[in-house]
Amino acid sequence: MPILSLLSDPAAWAALLTLIVMEVVLGIDNLVFVAILSNKLPEAQRARTRRIGLGLALIMRIALLFSIFLIVGMVKPVFDLGLVGAPDSHGNPSFETAFSVRDLILIAGGMFLLYKATTEIHHSVDPAESDSAFDKTNSRKTLSFGVAISQIVLLDLVFSIDSILTAVGMTDELPIMITAVVVAVGVMLLAATPLANFINRNPTVVMLALGFLLMIGLVLIADGFGVHVPKGYVYTAMAFSAAVETLNIWSRRARERGAGGGSGH
Repeated sequence: MPILSLLSDPAAWAALLTLIVMEVVLGIDNLVFVAILSNKLPEAQRARTRRIGLGLALIMRIALLFSIFLIVGMVKPVFDLGLVGAPDSHGNPSFETAFSVRDLILIAGGMFLLYKATTEIHHSVDPAESDSAFDKTNSRKTLSFGVAISQIVLLDLVFSIDSILTAVGMTDELPIMITAVVVAVGVMLLAATPLANFINRNPTVVMLALGFLLMIGLVLIADGFGVHVPKGYVYTAMAFSAAVETLNIWSRRARERGAGGGSGH
C-alpha cells in the first residue's frame, strides 16, 4: 500500500501503535541483558556500548524485515526427531521435535542465557576467586569492549528474530513494521542508561535481573521445542517481582533515613 494511503488509514495507525507497544515489551529482555553487561565495563565505555549494542539490534531487525522471505524460511522444519507430545486443550502437541532454523537459534540463545545467568548467580553467591564479568569485587578486567559487543550481538540476533516474527504476524505492510521497530529501539535507547544506572545503584537488583534472564532463557528453549509459554505470564511475573523489589528498596531507604535521623539526636 502507498505511504500516503497508509497515513490516511485509521487501521494502519492502530496496527502501528499496537505493534510499537508489542515491540517495546518484547525489547525488555534485550534491554535487561544490555544494561547488566554494559555495567561491567569501565564507566567511560558503558554508554557507548549500550548505543552500539542497541544500534546493531536496530540494523539487524531492519535487515531481517527486508529479508522476509528468509524469515519465512526460518520457520520451516529442517529436521525432525519424530517425537511429539500429547495434545493440549487446543488440540496442538504439547511439544515437538521438528526443528526449524528459528527453533535452533532460540534454543542456542536460551542455553547461552541459562549458562550466563547461572554462572553469574553462582559467582554472586560465592564470589571467592571469581572470574565473573558481573562481579563487582573482581579487580581484574575480565570483560573487554569487544567481548561485550559480541555477546550483545549474539543475543540481539535471538531477540530480533522473535521481534520480527511478531511484526510479520501482525501486519504485511513493511513501512509500518520498520516504523514500529525504529520507535521501539529508540525507546530502548532512551531507557537503557537510566535502567543501567538504577541496576548499578541497587546491587540486589542485579540478582533479580539475572533471575529474569534465567527465566527468559528457559522460555526461549521451551519455545524452540514447540512449548509456547504465553509471554503475558512471563512479563506479569517480571513486573510483580520488580514491584516487590521496588518496595524492598523503599523500605531499606526509609530505615536508613530513620537510622541517620536517630543518630543525629
